[in-house]
Amino acid sequence: MNNCEALIIGGSAGSLDVLIQVLPDINPTLPFPIIIVLHRKSGKESLLTNVLSTKTKLKVKDLEEKERMMASTIYIAPPNYHLLIENNQTFSLDASEKVNFSRPSIDVTFESAAQVFEENLVCLLLSGANSDGTSGLQTVKKYGGRAIIQNPGSAIVPFMPEYAMEHVAIDAILDPKEMANYINQLQND
Repeated sequence: MNNCEALIIGGSAGSLDVLIQVLPDINPTLPFPIIIVLHRKSGKESLLTNVLSTKTKLKVKDLEEKERMMASTIYIAPPNYHLLIENNQTFSLDASEKVNFSRPSIDVTFESAAQVFEENLVCLLLSGANSDGTSGLQTVKKYGGRAIIQNPGSAIVPFMPEYAMEHVAIDAILDPKEMANYINQLQND
């Protein structure tokens, strides 16, 4: 196994519940960042970062344009922008057209990160109601990274992980109660 240099978690409807279950058990000294891309409505203030920061000992922050990613930090993609990962491992925000009816699009982030991290990328796709994430996971696999999905049977809205499972060679299918342990083990690979 290759070292994990970044974990990206994508999700839509039903995925916040999963994050709230998983984050308390994640090792606060992970040697890589976690980037969360959720479909959500835009608003002036994001409560998401505040909610998630109460569930973990890791630092949780809204990511900023051109910010360099750091280990042991959870970055939250802002609403209404696509999140791209640059070759120098900084973030880039883009307001171009929606992809799969979504901005941020999980596909856009997975695909750009795959080209940067290649075999050292792990992507986890959670509950959701559309096919966003599947094309991105295909790209992750093409570059040698790992594609993980939530067990559709445990998802509030199973379409997103089910669709990925039908179209991608998935490396692991996890229930929420298995996710923290899987993530913590990534530092030992």
